[in-house]
Amino acid sequence: MKKLLSFLVLSLMVIILAACGASEESKTEDTNANEGTENTETENTETTEPTKLVVGASNGLHDLILEQAQPLLAEEGIELEIVPYQDYVLPNEHLESGDLDANYFQHIPYLEDEIAQKGYDFVNAGGIHVEPIGIYSQEYASLDELPDGATIIISNSVTDQGRILSLLEVEGLIKLDPDVEKTIATIDDIVENPKNLVIDNSSAPEMLVTYYEEGEGDAVVINSNFAIDAGINPLEDSIAIEGSESKYVNVIAVRAEDKDNAAIKKLVEVLRTKEIQDFIVNEWKGAVVPVSE
Repeated sequence: MKKLLSFLVLSLMVIILAACGASEESKTEDTNANEGTENTETENTETTEPTKLVVGASNGLHDLILEQAQPLLAEEGIELEIVPYQDYVLPNEHLESGDLDANYFQHIPYLEDEIAQKGYDFVNAGGIHVEPIGIYSQEYASLDELPDGATIIISNSVTDQGRILSLLEVEGLIKLDPDVEKTIATIDDIVENPKNLVIDNSSAPEMLVTYYEEGEGDAVVINSNFAIDAGINPLEDSIAIEGSESKYVNVIAVRAEDKDNAAIKKLVEVLRTKEIQDFIVNEWKGAVVPVSE
């Protein structure tokens, strides 16, 4: 009888232990399943951070064009931060230092000169627009009215001077040495000056608007970005303006190491879309001309 009783007790304990083991195993499985679900939910809720581009741009024109591109780039997963500048020096310095991923303010000859003079390892990632350079005067309504010995104030930027002198030649005011490349021509390359014009090339580009507004000189040659920023309409207020066939295309400049960067390529692609080009045309009525390649 005692043996039977011991056997029954032992059997009951085995059943209870087995049940407890099954219960713990079930709890473990449920916990693992829940953890797996939580991990899956966490993975599903994680979002990819947008690629960020920091681009320096001239204030009042280039930055406005970039602002139009911001929502289009956001749709492509690119966050565009725009850093405005008032000068032509810092944007390249900050690009070299890595403070910027790209800049948008300079034309091709200026970029090439900066690379040659300062050793920047930059490349042109793509052209976006041309800003026709204009000649302005408070006193005269046309270049034909300029008197003998008139003073024309121009930029002291070496790359601007070749462009300005080419415009003066196109307008019939001077002739340049035909053996000199137009983009690098200087005052010394003038071979004919029938009106004995005095060409003052001592002024910083950003000061030319002030000289024009104060009536300095008989005429002042101003880059369109500075003119527009000051509320001057290049098409209506200039007495002569560069044609749209200009070689001075404004570009996106980047460090050479980033020339194949996908976000940079997308930036250029967006800036060349019809939406952005239409904005440029409508906003500046021909004073800024978009390019497609």
